[in-house]
Amino acid sequence: MKIGVPAEIKVQEYRVGLTPESVHELVRAGHEVVVQTGAGLGSGAPDAAYTKAGAKILPDAPAVFAEAEMIVKVKEPQPGECAMLTPRHTLFTYLHLAADKPQAEALMKSGAICIAYETVTNAAGKLPLLQPMSQVAGRMSITVGGYAMMRTKRGRGLLLGGVPGVPPANVVILGGGVAGTHAAEMAIGARAQVTVFDRSMPRLEELDVQFAGAVHTAFSTPAAVEAAVEQADLVVGAVLIPGASAPKLVSRAQLKEMKPGAVLVDIAIDQGGCFETSRPTTHDDPIYEVDGVLHYCVANMPGAVPRTSTYALNNVTLPFALDIANKGARAALNADPHLAAGLNVADGKIAHPAVAHDLALPFARPEWLA
Repeated sequence: MKIGVPAEIKVQEYRVGLTPESVHELVRAGHEVVVQTGAGLGSGAPDAAYTKAGAKILPDAPAVFAEAEMIVKVKEPQPGECAMLTPRHTLFTYLHLAADKPQAEALMKSGAICIAYETVTNAAGKLPLLQPMSQVAGRMSITVGGYAMMRTKRGRGLLLGGVPGVPPANVVILGGGVAGTHAAEMAIGARAQVTVFDRSMPRLEELDVQFAGAVHTAFSTPAAVEAAVEQADLVVGAVLIPGASAPKLVSRAQLKEMKPGAVLVDIAIDQGGCFETSRPTTHDDPIYEVDGVLHYCVANMPGAVPRTSTYALNNVTLPFALDIANKGARAALNADPHLAAGLNVADGKIAHPAVAHDLALPFARPEWLA
């Protein structure tokens, strides 16, 4: 199979779909890989590294799309990229379609097979291709939240861990999954006061054991969340429903009851965000204010640490990319129900039920999918 790696074009996105090491694995398996010149520079991978691994360097994205059968990316395709997709293509990347109807419609129009990292599952029902980026975003949420709390950024002027004689910041984390757990780990390490909300009692019990009581756990109800948010200095939104839009856990009205200069960090912004007042921002201009509360809602947080993020992502995506390349997309999807769970668009239709529901579009399972 011919596999193409275009440069990412989303604002301040420095990750790349395949590392030189992944390219080497694919070439060893008998496949051809074409890489757009400069695609790996942001992740510390120059063209020479790809050439050494066996890839062919092409001058631009149109050349990559024209030559490749499978396109491996990181972020969702932008409109110009969607226009280059055809029915002969398989797209393998993050899509987050539930919050992006225009992209969904463009992918449907392309006729391509589109497999989304974020809905691929494993035997335990987890989301293995989302996990490493959730780990990165969770850890980053405390770093950027602490930065936003500084008075120079219009925050409350607090140090996360305080100092002897001065209490630490009160951090509330909504969601005890992968992102929320890693956020809690970093916040506890910074000596903040941390409360994690979740609707799963078994998960709350696991967190209590994991952190040996250093984190407060709370069952998530609207009333409990509202009370905690009012007292919080930093709130991290880390709730995920696979393939679907994130639930809105903090309303616009609640902002007026929060502390002036408090910070909301919305890790779920790719899925529409879990605060009513969330809207996507960029690394160039990451923070905005609503009713005195600061919002950090960068839609590609891990893109700011691309070397770590790219290698962490390739660790989990490479086996699937190899399987698709070795068998062909349709055969690979039929052979692996966990990969099939990642199928979002096929034959011009939405092929994932949660995505179809949130976009109010018909769901159509492909006839060729067993």
